[in-house]
Amino acid sequence: MNVLIGIGNPLRGDDGVGPWIADHFQEEGWLSLNCGTAPENFTAVIRRAAPDLLLIVDAADIGLPPGEFRVVDPSRIEDVSIGTHQLPLTHLMEYLKNSVNRIVFVGIQPARISDEERISAEVKAGAETLMHVIREGTIAKIPRLGD
Repeated sequence: MNVLIGIGNPLRGDDGVGPWIADHFQEEGWLSLNCGTAPENFTAVIRRAAPDLLLIVDAADIGLPPGEFRVVDPSRIEDVSIGTHQLPLTHLMEYLKNSVNRIVFVGIQPARISDEERISAEVKAGAETLMHVIREGTIAKIPRLGD
């Protein structure tokens, strides 16, 4: 069992890409959770599932073209985070690390963070590509930020 959690604020444009992916991703062997801006509310579900892989997806300012995505090392999360969550992602990861085999954070570069409910076309295309990568089981091939 693997768990994907989508984090972000769907009322803030591209910051909603994580929840959008969580709402649209369905695959056998995966539990997909739209955590919005409060992923800490889902820790009990994640701990009970005890997944082999916890995949965290969120908009992140990673200095790439909109829609591009990278695996972000936990030591760099605070540097790239958009910051619309109630709990820093590093705290969430630390809390869950003994309940999961592996945690991977994927940041997707937003085009805009604004007061609208629509995700930009570039970011939506990147989200579709990421879902394809996950379905194909090639998450390990996603470049790491800085590579």
